[in-house]
Amino acid sequence: MCISIRRRHLLAGAVGLVPLALLAQAADTVAWSDVRLLDGRVLPAAQLAQRTVVVYMWASWCPFCAKQSPMIQALHAQESRRPDGLLVLGYTIDRTEKAATDYLAKHRYSFANAMAGPVVEQWFGKRRTLPEVYVVDRGRVVFRESGEMFAEDVAALSRYARR
Repeated sequence: MCISIRRRHLLAGAVGLVPLALLAQAADTVAWSDVRLLDGRVLPAAQLAQRTVVVYMWASWCPFCAKQSPMIQALHAQESRRPDGLLVLGYTIDRTEKAATDYLAKHRYSFANAMAGPVVEQWFGKRRTLPEVYVVDRGRVVFRESGEMFAEDVAALSRYARR
């Protein structure tokens, strides 16, 4: 069962079973650096720091990602039409850029994507499952979900957009 960090903290705090600090695997804040995308563009750190960013960890070989990626694309399509909408940023753990770009092209995914690496692990912690979704609001991690999400849960991420 997938539970967001916020729900886990509430559950652990209420039950008193696990210290809250042990549950947080991601940093509380993200000090963005420029992100080089697979298509060659660069997302400047300053732009990321001023936005609400949905970070999506995925792989081309992951069957759960294959089910969730169309939902992430739909969220991107919806939010990219809004001036203050969410910015969707995917990080692939594929071994090669070619594997990732071929997959993205085949499925016509247009949300921004980059290769994951040590900096991404520093920001979001060591990955334990795929897919993983984070929402970073102006540098602060406000949501985390490990494992596949339902369509209505992905769509509900739009609640984090600044309106």
